[in-house]
Amino acid sequence: MEQRPSRLASCLRLARPHQYVKNAFVFLPLFFGWKLAGPAALPRAVLAFAAFCLTASAVYAVNDLKDMDEDRAHPSKHTRPLASGALFPAEAVLFAALLLAGAGFLSLTLGSIPFAGILGAYLAINLLYSFALKHKALVDIGCIAVGFVLRVFAGGVVTGITPSHWIVLMTFLLALFLGFAKRRDDLLLSAAGCEKTRRSLDGYNLEFVSASMMIMAAVVIVSYILYTVSPEVIAKHGSDKLYLTAIFVIMGVLRYLQITLVECKSGSPTLVLLRDGFIQASILLWILSCYCILYLEHAGRP
Repeated sequence: MEQRPSRLASCLRLARPHQYVKNAFVFLPLFFGWKLAGPAALPRAVLAFAAFCLTASAVYAVNDLKDMDEDRAHPSKHTRPLASGALFPAEAVLFAALLLAGAGFLSLTLGSIPFAGILGAYLAINLLYSFALKHKALVDIGCIAVGFVLRVFAGGVVTGITPSHWIVLMTFLLALFLGFAKRRDDLLLSAAGCEKTRRSLDGYNLEFVSASMMIMAAVVIVSYILYTVSPEVIAKHGSDKLYLTAIFVIMGVLRYLQITLVECKSGSPTLVLLRDGFIQASILLWILSCYCILYLEHAGRP
């Protein structure tokens, strides 16, 4: 007889901690605002990151509660704690409440009303997404993209840095690109005979989603290149070498396209990031090259 997982293990699975990597967008204003080593800014950004992690986990619990019956018919989601029976619905509700209480405590610790407002907006949008908007084609992807933008704004609020319009725009575009890749995987599952888990799939087909991905990939790359050669950005950072980092952005986007269109494994952008060495190397090299240009080169000037 198969042993039932422990309550703690099931709660951890319900929280989906591997998804916390998405909340790293909170640190973008800090990184590009030259306050990465700030004695006050970095701890505040870490608290904001933690608050988003707890809130996101609460949303996942609520989403799994709502989709429990549908998940049982899904080829991979049927193993989730609620769908598999490892956790009872009442336990998931209590767990979500505790997570939200923790997020509220962190928000109070930061003492920022604007941050609390952004976190509340993030929670509201995700709850609306879980109960209704994820079944509306294009609106579903738009909600995901807005969630990433809210993370950037939250990072800016707690560190006192106003994110540039470039960072906000590119975050939104990149999230749209990843969202279309995920929908393509959903369509492939549906075509393979799996039951549709989203009514929004009626508003998509492979041709539209693939074309949209191509457009978003091109716009992300062009926007990033324009950002790196923008006179205002060069003047702000005091360097005209930021364009060199576009190499890693281009290669990373192309690799993700390859994973999506050739390997057909784009169901979870987070898992792609955690498992693909090429993507990891591209991101690491992009971070290192940006750091060298924004921090080391700048520090070496008289």
